[in-house]
Amino acid sequence: MGEAEAMEDPMEGGFGGPGPEDMRNASAALGAALRGFGATEAQAAAGLRACLPSPADTGPLADVRRARAVALAAAEAASRAALLLEAGELVGRGGAAPALAAALAEAARRLGLAPASLAPAIRAAALALPTDDASARIAAAIRAQDLAQHLSA
Repeated sequence: MGEAEAMEDPMEGGFGGPGPEDMRNASAALGAALRGFGATEAQAAAGLRACLPSPADTGPLADVRRARAVALAAAEAASRAALLLEAGELVGRGGAAPALAAALAEAARRLGLAPASLAPAIRAAALALPTDDASARIAAAIRAQDLAQHLSA
């Protein structure tokens, strides 16, 4: 067998897709995007809380009902913010999709939210990558799809 025959065929096995480094970069980028989404939710929660009347304010009963609705919306936004910030930390570390999805599901349940509620945010994070690197985008899409499938199962 000649030297040329002994060399490995680079096309053997077809195209392999994103490599391990691309997947680690995708996890980091998805984590950063999720943390950004969490920060936006936290700002929304703070803005809603700022709209609430203080105990010194007086007003008719309708204002109390309106204030209750705003307080509920602020609490829900704060819960989503906490979940997205934690999800960003978890996803950013990387790891196997089943174990990561289990950790994300547990975080969602602790906040009283359905694990599947994270799937749209994870998919959106894959679309929000600030890069034109095709490998990074493909890896992020693969990672997001894997996580979304595990969370929705």
